[in-house]
Amino acid sequence: MTDVQDILSVVSGGTVGFALGLLGGGGSILAVPLLLYVVGIHDAHVVIGSTAMAVAVNAYFNLLPHARSGHVRWKPAVWFAIFGAVGAAFGSFVGKLVPSKDILFLFAVLMLVMAYRMMKGNLPGSSGDSAASQRGRFWRLPASAGTVGILSGFFGIGGGFLIVPALMYSAGLSMVEAVGTSLFSVGSFGLTTAVSYSLSGLVNWGIVIPFILGGAAGGIAGTMLASRLGKQKTTLRYVFSGVIAVVALYMLVMSFQALQTHIA
Repeated sequence: MTDVQDILSVVSGGTVGFALGLLGGGGSILAVPLLLYVVGIHDAHVVIGSTAMAVAVNAYFNLLPHARSGHVRWKPAVWFAIFGAVGAAFGSFVGKLVPSKDILFLFAVLMLVMAYRMMKGNLPGSSGDSAASQRGRFWRLPASAGTVGILSGFFGIGGGFLIVPALMYSAGLSMVEAVGTSLFSVGSFGLTTAVSYSLSGLVNWGIVIPFILGGAAGGIAGTMLASRLGKQKTTLRYVFSGVIAVVALYMLVMSFQALQTHIA
């Protein structure tokens, strides 16, 4: 890692943290392309392992104010994290076996799905509280948690945009409860994935530490700005979803170019 890369890691972490603090979800999806194309880390597996650790730390950090506000339902949080961590362990195991170019292609597809969900407003914090009409249906929880955990482990993402609706579906939580409760699972999934990648030597701590520091500062700034913007956040969400879509299309082009080079 050069000094320039250290600075770019801080800036990248700040960008992700700012987006998370401002919009309440979706920002971590940019961590992988930022480290790949801005910081210049060319091994996709190292990027995934490193971002998973950074996502875990930031999730646990952001869990504290939600817990103090009483927005964390600990019973579904713990059970969802346990079942999901098993899925994340399996997902990370499979992810390490998949060639980098294939993972990046699939990740770009996931980003396009994410951009669409943001435009539709289906993200944490993008709508009001919903009635907890499905409380007690915990039989849905293991399947929901395991599925989300596999995706989280495979791609090295926090998966909050998947965990929140899964908690609302399986545990009947309101939006506010699901957002706060999801952070415990995001941290647990990220930690499980990071440990798996670390045991294979695929976590670069020179990336993780500055990325976390930048993310913490960016998150504080984003949260402060969010409280002042009000309804303008909807417009910002559309703009940010457009940015995600453009980055995803760029990643798809790069993936196709790599495939053509491999064939040639």
